[in-house]
Order: sequence, then structure tokens, then C-alpha cells
Amino acid sequence: MSASATLPAGLPTATPGTYEVRSSRKFQWGSPLTYLIALVLIAACIGPVLYIVLGGFRTNSQITEDPSGLPAPWVFTNYTEVLSSESFWIAMTNSAISALGTTVGVVVLGVMASYVIARYQFAGKGVMYSLFAAGLMFPMTVAITPLYLMVRTLGLTNTLAGIILPQIAFALPTTIIILVPFLRAIPKELEEAASIDGASRLGFFWRMVIPLSLPGVITTGILAFIAAWNGYMLPLFILSDPNTFTLPLGVANFASQYSVDTAKVLAFTSLSMIPALIFFSLFEKRIVGGLTGAIKG
Repeated sequence: MSASATLPAGLPTATPGTYEVRSSRKFQWGSPLTYLIALVLIAACIGPVLYIVLGGFRTNSQITEDPSGLPAPWVFTNYTEVLSSESFWIAMTNSAISALGTTVGVVVLGVMASYVIARYQFAGKGVMYSLFAAGLMFPMTVAITPLYLMVRTLGLTNTLAGIILPQIAFALPTTIIILVPFLRAIPKELEEAASIDGASRLGFFWRMVIPLSLPGVITTGILAFIAAWNGYMLPLFILSDPNTFTLPLGVANFASQYSVDTAKVLAFTSLSMIPALIFFSLFEKRIVGGLTGAIKG
């Protein structure tokens, strides 16, 4: 008796090996080692954040008795006291101004510089692009002393402009490296058709270039915003007045004032992280999409 004769009536006849292939595809989960490594990395990333957030709901005695335990009972006064403090909102406002100012400056200057490098032919074009690329190899720690002297000479110490301008300068290399492939990928035929229709170079830039390179623009803006929001070293050297502190400096200053109140310090720290975490979570796909487009370009 053949194999097909043993099948119930109404079922299609399958060739030998079909069900085995489908079964192997259905239960193909991958190596357990991969999942173990992924879980370890996730725990290493999320664990400290959860510890800080939950620590703000505990008392100092709870943290001393059981550092890794859960709040029992939950204490909300730490967060309410931080939210009612003037220093927290001053630091929050300064960070918002610094991050938004840096983002606007990076996007505007980065798009214009990238457009010139990507679309025009001129002497020194390769050298200019190489200089921006070389900027990726010099961290802020190397230039912090001459940068401080320059800011002091300009009279910008203890001002938000004194940190916004250097942050724009240090974010431009990454912005240009990402945007140049986007702008190069725009077909020249599109620019020629726009010029035939009467569009000027500036009109083509605003009406065609910006919309087509929007994924890259959003990506560079998000990266600049997060870097400015989390910046610590530059504000540490430039700002000394507590009324000009950004959130990283505000956290350090708050921790020095309330060094014996660990729970309140954890509450201040967790509230400082929330805006950046929310912002990054909302635009995570934009960042990945923009970087993918830059690599393809």
C-alpha cells in the first residue's frame, strides 16, 4: 500500500519530507546561548535604571537594610519634594534650552554644509570633508582646556550660549557624515527638472532637498538633542552658577547637598533621566531608519 493511500480522504497528497521541513521551520528557535547573552545584556541595561527609579520610592533605612529589595512600603514623598524644588525646574529648563538650541543649530548648519559638499564641485571639497570626518576622532576631553579659554575670552562663561556653541561644533562632524550620503543620493535629473520649471537653487533646496533628506535630518537632530541633554563635561567647565546648571550638573550638585539622603538623590536622578528616555524611545525607529539610509547612500 502506498503512503498516499493511508491519508484521510480530502487531504492533499504531499511528497515525502514536506511535513518534516515545515516542522523544522516552525520550531527553529535558534541557539539558547544567543538568548542567554541577549537576556544578560538587557538586564545590564535595564537593571541600573530600574534600581534608580525604584530606589526613589524607598526610604534611606530600606536602602541600608536591603539595597536590592523592593519598596515596602512605597514612599512618594521623595519624588514630590524633588518636583516641588526650584533647583530641579531651573536645571530642567536650562537643559531644555541647551538641547533645543544645539539641535536647531546642528540641523540648520549641518544640512547647509552637507548640501554644499554633496552637490557642488569646488577646490578643497575633499579636504573639507576629511576635516569634518577627522572631527570624529577628537573627543571633547582633548580640547576642553583650549575650548574653555576661548569661551572665557568671548565672555560666555556661566551662560547657556557658552555650551550651546561648542556642542554644535562637536556634533557637526557626525551630522555631516550622516547627511552627505542622503543628499548625494538625490538624482541630478530631479534638480535639472526643477531648474527647467523655474526653481532656483535655493528653492530646490527648500522644496526638494529638505523633504527628501528628512529621515537623515530627524536622525541627526535626535542624536544632537540626546548628546546635549546628557552632556556633563562641557557644562562642568563652563558653568559655575547654580542658576545656569543643566540637569547633569544639577544632579551632581543635588547629590552633594543631600549626600546623606540617598533615596531623594535617586528620585532626582530618575526624574532627570525620564525626558531623555521618553524622547529616545519615541524616536528609536527614526534613528535606525536614518542611519540605515545613510549607509545605503
